[in-house]
Amino acid sequence: MDIYIVDAFTSEPFKGNPAGVCLVDSNVSERWMQDVASELNLSETAFLYKQEEGYILRWFTPLAEVELCGHATLASAHILWEKQICPEPEIKFVTKSGILTATKDKDDIRLSFPLEPAEDCDPPRELIEGLGVPLQYVGKNRMDYLVEVENEELVRGLVPDFNLFKRVNSRGIIVTSVSGKEAFDFVSRCFYPALGVDEDPVTGSAHCCLGPYWSNKLKRNRLQAIQLSERQGILKLLVSEDRIQISGQAVTTLQGSLVCR
Repeated sequence: MDIYIVDAFTSEPFKGNPAGVCLVDSNVSERWMQDVASELNLSETAFLYKQEEGYILRWFTPLAEVELCGHATLASAHILWEKQICPEPEIKFVTKSGILTATKDKDDIRLSFPLEPAEDCDPPRELIEGLGVPLQYVGKNRMDYLVEVENEELVRGLVPDFNLFKRVNSRGIIVTSVSGKEAFDFVSRCFYPALGVDEDPVTGSAHCCLGPYWSNKLKRNRLQAIQLSERQGILKLLVSEDRIQISGQAVTTLQGSLVCR
């Protein structure tokens, strides 16, 4: 079974967010997929299985399966095209979040994802204390908390208390602010300690929430974002009424074979 590591949302190796991509030729057990994801110890490993409608796609962190993942979807499309496995210019993925598509767009890969807007809410004590900075806005969608802070310097300088974050009842915590640089509209960092990922380098699915939030605040539907992890990554966004187009690049850094089933 072929397996790859792909750096997503970057054009440079060893930047962006590394994802495992595993092409399976038959149905495999959830336990096996979880074991492989734990072995790779990346923030996400994607498992692909061909069927008539496209590809079944599932995503696993080192600790659990998740319902939506952007960077591992981008990485999967990149491998299917780079290795000439899929000849079509559009790829359809069947996932736990419905049908997702990937399309070639010049040097980019464009993903079509559902919007996941946040609704205003009161923050739990563990979130407030775990961040330790003033909060300008707090919302929540079905997966994550969304927190806006005053400026990019606060986002960059965050030193979260991950023990407190693990006690927050959500998949993760997204922290954002308007960008201090003209090249980008907003910045973010994303934390998922409950899933075994203290900080995710670049999180496509978080932008299903960040995109509509900043589109509404900035009154435009085309946005450029940067995630301020140590590795960093760039995402181009187009927000519509019920979908978001998330575009980026990817680089393969490792190719191998799984020898255990």
